[in-house]
Amino acid sequence: MIGMMMMVKKVGSAHDYVEALYKSILFFEGQRSGKLPPTQRMTWRKDSGLRDGFEVGVDLVGGYYDAGDNVKFNFPMAFSMTMLAWSVLEFGWSMGPDKAHARDAIRWGTDYFLKATSHPGIVYAQVGDPHADHYCWQRPEDMDTPRTPYAVSSQFPGSEVSAEIAAALAASSLVFKSVDPAYSQTLLDRAKSVFEFADKYRGSYNITLGPWVCPFYCDFSGYEDELLWAAAWLFKATKSPSYLQYVVQNAHALSHSPYAANSAEFGWDVKNAGINVLLSKFLMKRGSSSLFLPDADWFVCTILPESPTKSVEYSAGGLMFKPGGSNMQHATTLSYLLLVYAKYLDNSNRTVQCGNNMFVPPQRLIQVARSQFPQKIHHRGSTLPSLDQHPGKLGCVDGTPYFESYSPNPNVLTGAIVGGPDIQDQYNDSRFHFTHSEPTTYINAPFVGVLAYFKSHPNPS
Repeated sequence: MIGMMMMVKKVGSAHDYVEALYKSILFFEGQRSGKLPPTQRMTWRKDSGLRDGFEVGVDLVGGYYDAGDNVKFNFPMAFSMTMLAWSVLEFGWSMGPDKAHARDAIRWGTDYFLKATSHPGIVYAQVGDPHADHYCWQRPEDMDTPRTPYAVSSQFPGSEVSAEIAAALAASSLVFKSVDPAYSQTLLDRAKSVFEFADKYRGSYNITLGPWVCPFYCDFSGYEDELLWAAAWLFKATKSPSYLQYVVQNAHALSHSPYAANSAEFGWDVKNAGINVLLSKFLMKRGSSSLFLPDADWFVCTILPESPTKSVEYSAGGLMFKPGGSNMQHATTLSYLLLVYAKYLDNSNRTVQCGNNMFVPPQRLIQVARSQFPQKIHHRGSTLPSLDQHPGKLGCVDGTPYFESYSPNPNVLTGAIVGGPDIQDQYNDSRFHFTHSEPTTYINAPFVGVLAYFKSHPNPS
């Protein structure tokens, strides 16, 4: 059950994971900001945001629009890049020619983050006034709303956004290590310095930039998990024991924080389950059974529908469901973690114990992830006629009739995964219901890895 613009077609008895993987990566080209390259395949999109950052003397051109609006929210954008990188690292061997496109998608984000962190002591967290942007229904190519850059600094900290950018840069450095060593080293060096900044000047960007980042991407879980997440990725990228020591020392503090209950959560805001799964591979190789492994096992037990400690709901059709909007973000991120942890368990000949008498083999995690498989989506660029069809400018409210139209979007945002159906498996194909009909980069990014895995394992075993 999947909320993609183009449903995953079946070939014989199996889903066409090859086509779905291709489209899930192609989607990112529809979200690009900046000067588009000659290799751009989603040709109805054109250049946009070419003066981003110029008002403060910084080049912030590039990056991605997070969803159906035209703001660059760096917190979820960084998580999207981290997950794309992790997908390539774990399942890139199965991507075939799409691996190069996935690397291009990552580099589009990391090139931007190098710009956003180019001034020591400052990290740019966002570009664009979200309130003005959300009032308008405009193509990104026509934007005339304020492109205000918002930054965090030593005086006005934002540890969560800075640490997530550090995680994205560290994870991506591993992706480019063999194909572009110099670029890989640049990413890793910047990741180290940005993490040091995030840790030294602790504080939440909710306080620093609250009126502009909230309610859109408030950090509801605290910034501590992002610091551990970044340190875990730096440990993976550098093998330096100091980063693992940092995670171990600070994880105890996190376990006693008000957010300890988030150990089974994972997404752009909460990183706890991702930290446990990421580090579990190293701990299994070392033969350790302490700290992160029990929490990774517990995460699995909160997901499995037959588990006595299950904490997620399932619709009648079998879709994972958690409270809040854009439910497909949970289905994609949690499915990804299940597949990665199944891989680690299998390589270490381990099972997961849920309760006193329930022992779960890796194959069961794969089965649950496999079980998680609309024309009027909530997306400005897709809804409005392209510059090819309508060369004239569309002002702030000129696009409103298109938003209110009941006609399908004229531009197909191929590969986009929307928020998805409700707990009753009902999907209202309407732009007005953005929690169901809006696509986001952080829904797609982990699903790239899911599709890559099933491309090489198309049939249930």
